Amino acid sequence: MHAPGKRPDVSFVFSAPADGWQTVTVRRATGAEARDHAPGGQAVVTDGAVAFGAEPNVLESGGTRFSAGLRSDPFFADLDGIVDDFRWTGNDFGADKNVFGIVLEVPDGELGDGPIEVWARVSLRQNGALVSVDRGAHPSLTAYFNAEDAKEKYNAGEPADDLATYLEPWSAVLAHTGGYSAEDAEKALRTVLPDVLRFDRGRPVAYPNGRTLTDDVTSARPAMVSGGRITDDHIGPHTDLLSSFPYLGHPHPVS
Repeated sequence: MHAPGKRPDVSFVFSAPADGWQTVTVRRATGAEARDHAPGGQAVVTDGAVAFGAEPNVLESGGTRFSAGLRSDPFFADLDGIVDDFRWTGNDFGADKNVFGIVLEVPDGELGDGPIEVWARVSLRQNGALVSVDRGAHPSLTAYFNAEDAKEKYNAGEPADDLATYLEPWSAVLAHTGGYSAEDAEKALRTVLPDVLRFDRGRPVAYPNGRTLTDDVTSARPAMVSGGRITDDHIGPHTDLLSSFPYLGHPHPVS
């Protein structure tokens, strides 16, 4: 996480399982340690158990709350319709799916007074080195804008380089798919580049100013790439969300 112009970068790095048990350690790092892909900084949660049953395991430490485990997937989208050239089927891909959710809640004071920027990276240790296999904040950017042979480079990159690296090629995508002028393409892309989710706590929460679990982010990307011709996949948010931490619904039964 980054509070622009206010504080050093702050990252929360989740450890890999250890000793055959599914546990997680959460660390808070600042400055150079936050920008290193390797886990570093002060441990906030140490060897917390990952929940595999219906009930979440909620861990609290110094005003921070954390939970990781099997939960109902909040993602809602007509993926079959998207891959079939936006011919909608009415089927919600995520309606019966589960996900291993990671939920973190921190005091506002940890993030300064101004807007914050949030993004995530997933790194795996391969041949003795940490390799970034996924990163981002805004939904579906690389799926719509990057060719398959460009995705590995994107995942390995840093948000600080996004505007310089991707403004030109992604503007070409918008010109082709949505008839954008160069000026309009840049204006649209500056809402998602760099690929960090901005949240101004002084404004209402609604994507792209932050994101709630009921925001229709799936429809936002086709609307962008089509120049507004495609506005909605007609799939609504899930109704099994919890009103309190960790917010993700109970997992669906697994046969």
